[in-house]
Amino acid sequence: MFKIGDFSRICRVPVSMLRYYADIGLLLPDHIDRETSYRYYSLQQLPRLNRILALRDLGLSLEEIRHVLTNPVSPEELRGMLRLKQAQLQQQIEEESARLQRVAAKLKQIEQEDIMSQADVVIKTIESQRVMSIREVIPTPQHIGTLLGEACQTIMHAGVAITGAPFTLYHDGEFKPENMDVEIVVPVSADANRSLSLSSERSLQAHDLPGLAQAACIIHVGEYDQLDQTYAQMGRWMEANAYRAAGPVREIYLSPPGTDQPAMTEIQFPVEKG
Repeated sequence: MFKIGDFSRICRVPVSMLRYYADIGLLLPDHIDRETSYRYYSLQQLPRLNRILALRDLGLSLEEIRHVLTNPVSPEELRGMLRLKQAQLQQQIEEESARLQRVAAKLKQIEQEDIMSQADVVIKTIESQRVMSIREVIPTPQHIGTLLGEACQTIMHAGVAITGAPFTLYHDGEFKPENMDVEIVVPVSADANRSLSLSSERSLQAHDLPGLAQAACIIHVGEYDQLDQTYAQMGRWMEANAYRAAGPVREIYLSPPGTDQPAMTEIQFPVEKG
């Protein structure tokens, strides 16, 4: 038998790792001296250690390795574990590849503009939410504020709790400076379940707004008449990172203009690779 240090040199595994494997029950010493507490290993333990190392190299967790070593595992079960690990590794590769592409795009942007932008694009998952909304074709963008104020006042007067910042959904497939198909959306409490009349023929409808699996999001700080610059930045980012719009754009009005702080708006583009 070999002392732990000698066994470490033979199998080329650090002593600290051998001690850890012993502590968690994966590879116990063949013998422990009662007087000195020295740990001894035998050459017959090398196949088990090599299998532990081989399974670790394949990416299996220590708990999965313990299961393989202590239970009768059929080839089909082991094949299933490795296929799952293969899928996980493939997903990691794709995520890191996308991250690498974003880094390259950011470097290119900095080189072209020679400045560090104060607004960054991030990918988010947007949860579904309970909302009250009204969809209309409005003459100009200036009418958004009027419709938004009317909707919020009606909801508050009805005693319905507003639970988040209101926003606009742009349903047109292209930018239109007039006759815009928009939906004014106000997040409300989950128990909101009735319509609220704005006029004889117009009303706010309560419904669940679906979430977004992927949304490219950017924060605009400043007046609304400067939003086109932030939209342009979003367009450059989408082109550089090979994304395309996959649904109506959302403008979330986090803080309104006319206060001590500048207006803050979050723009959310549903996106997909393509």
